[in-house]
Amino acid sequence: MSTYALTDSWTMTRRELAHWVRQPVQVVVQLAFPVMLLLMFGYLVGGGRGVEGSYVDYLVPGMLALTMAFGLEGTMLAVTQDLNKGVIDRFRSMPMTNGAVLVGRSVADMLESAVSLLVMIGVAFALGWRAHGGVGGFLGALGLLLLFRFAMLWIGIHLAMVAGKPEMVQAVQILVWPVGFLSNAFATPHSMPGWLGTVIEWNPMSHTATAVRDLFGGQGGEPGHVWPAALWPLALLAVFLPLAVRRFGALSK
Repeated sequence: MSTYALTDSWTMTRRELAHWVRQPVQVVVQLAFPVMLLLMFGYLVGGGRGVEGSYVDYLVPGMLALTMAFGLEGTMLAVTQDLNKGVIDRFRSMPMTNGAVLVGRSVADMLESAVSLLVMIGVAFALGWRAHGGVGGFLGALGLLLLFRFAMLWIGIHLAMVAGKPEMVQAVQILVWPVGFLSNAFATPHSMPGWLGTVIEWNPMSHTATAVRDLFGGQGGEPGHVWPAALWPLALLAVFLPLAVRRFGALSK
């Protein structure tokens, strides 16, 4: 990547980060929502079906994976708002590297996701959750979670440019929420009807949650899910990253 491309990308990243300062309430709400879900499922709806031992140990990795999946909605909303406000059109008229807008969006979203992970883990520690997989396992789990978020990010960018309007994000939510909850985030597939358990086991998010549980050394972890947890996001990236770049290039013409 050239020096100009790096400079332009950093400029766009700073623009996205400046939104955090101007809209602190929105940032706090985005960070608080997954924490609320963690507390709600941990205390109000706790005791997941089929889970042996500590439910918090099982729940926390699932909630971390779910938070990464739900980040797709925030990406879609931000991109569609820029499209409808004409911000993207103004950037096109400037002497700026074509892909800087997408790079800035992705870097800012990944930074926000990293902060969200740290907040969630801090709350989990307060609830009594502990990682028993060592430093390597802990970092590996965070890496898988952020890789999954990176794949969701590019899916969100592509869908946002296809949808074109913020109102369409609600339509995507109708799909994202069932896919997120149709996983092993809250309960084991073995406690469900056979066909439903099979569907849940094939959900990429279930692979991520199971692999993260294993790397954290907690309940419900299975070593065999680490590779699928890495390969699924890479496969999604191979499809949606080129689609998003191509779509953005078409909008720029």
